[in-house]
Amino acid sequence: MSTATVGRLSSRERFDEASVAEDVAIFSAFTISATLWLLITTAIGLLLSFKFTYPDLATNPFLSFGRLRAIHTNGTFYGWASLALTGLAFYIAARSSGIHLRQKRLAWAALWSYNIAAVLGGITLDLGISNGSQEYREWVWWVAAFFLLAVVLSGVVVVATVMARREREIYIANWYTIGGFIFTTILGVTAAIPIYQYGLGQVAVQGFYMHNAVGMWFTFLALGVTYYSLPKLLNRPIYSYALGVLGFWTNLVFYPVIGAHHYEFSPLPWWFQTLAIVFSVGMLVPVWAGTGNFWLTMRGRWATVRRSYALPFFFVGVLYYFVGSTQGTVEAFRSLQAIWHLTNFTVGHSHLTMYGFITFIAWGGIYGLLPMATGKRPPLLLVGLHFWLAFLGVTIYVLVLSVAGTVQGITWANGDPFIASVEAAAPYWSGRAVSGTMMLLAHVIFAYNVWRMTLAPTPTATSSSPMSLAAESAHE
Repeated sequence: MSTATVGRLSSRERFDEASVAEDVAIFSAFTISATLWLLITTAIGLLLSFKFTYPDLATNPFLSFGRLRAIHTNGTFYGWASLALTGLAFYIAARSSGIHLRQKRLAWAALWSYNIAAVLGGITLDLGISNGSQEYREWVWWVAAFFLLAVVLSGVVVVATVMARREREIYIANWYTIGGFIFTTILGVTAAIPIYQYGLGQVAVQGFYMHNAVGMWFTFLALGVTYYSLPKLLNRPIYSYALGVLGFWTNLVFYPVIGAHHYEFSPLPWWFQTLAIVFSVGMLVPVWAGTGNFWLTMRGRWATVRRSYALPFFFVGVLYYFVGSTQGTVEAFRSLQAIWHLTNFTVGHSHLTMYGFITFIAWGGIYGLLPMATGKRPPLLLVGLHFWLAFLGVTIYVLVLSVAGTVQGITWANGDPFIASVEAAAPYWSGRAVSGTMMLLAHVIFAYNVWRMTLAPTPTATSSSPMSLAAESAHE
């Protein structure tokens, strides 16, 4: 081999090493930013839970329930979950395509845009500047524009990376993540159309936005993470590629319409409400297809699941995807909406899906993939402590609020005075605060584990480093 050839190879190796190192830096930066927002917004959520039991706690206007609640929900949605899942989507797009991440500058710009949106959103909401009482859409338009820009930039990065893939086929995980970026762009633009900002059009679009922010953004990204991570960590193929495709297209067909089931018995056309109920039943197809596919992939590997850092998080995430989504279908029926809607039950349901499903999948992806990227692993004991505090915390939280909401709804159906529903639900609010404390403690442990996986000094003799990943990538 000539000296010139050796020089070219070493130059390429240096390029591969630098490129993979930047991929790892991007993945790490998204995870660290997401973790900071998780700590901030869930600490706010814990304060809110104590306000139920102690109404005179923190009465300053900047700490009022109405302002902090919007900061909590928007921050967890667009700060924690969006950043965590986008970072995972970048890593998965590159690794499943057998190449380095494309358009890295846009990835960094997306990181800044997400964080600018979350910071400005928190400040404006705490100053009382908002888009009105529109759940998950409280940010004013110019703040939401930063978030939409981040989604578009992130989508460009993922699409550009997948377009440069080595294999002809697009892996199913990238179907879901790309679908999430495309549909959320459509969602954000539609929600900003001026004609839909008042009257019944505003009501319909609010239902469209609030439900699809969960179902076509977080659900698509979380399912994409699962379709890549589960086979990778189990070292076996996904049980059925066809079930993954079925879940993708049926989710795309049924989900966009069902937001109207949040406005049953409203002035929206009765046929539209009924259509939302029918499509909510139709959602059992993608939910059961997806969960069945994941469980059949795990079948026979339970010993591996128990010994893994990440797989228990995926197991709980898949379980609560099944339970929470099936519960959403049942909850859509008018007879049960009459009892549960606008009660504590819906708060429990939202945490069952956004926390039990989305957040657990994000944690599983981070614990499973980030150590592969950085070569640094968290302490197994602390990962286990994080898992049990979070799992028991969210389970208790959902159970106590489900009971509280049912009791509330029954008192309303009986025609009792409103204060009777408050007195009936009050005993369960202490359980809400206790379980919320357990979850926040889990998040503090997770933050330490993220530090161990990213910024902590590298142990002298451990597993993969970015350099070894560069060599792996060059030979895929």
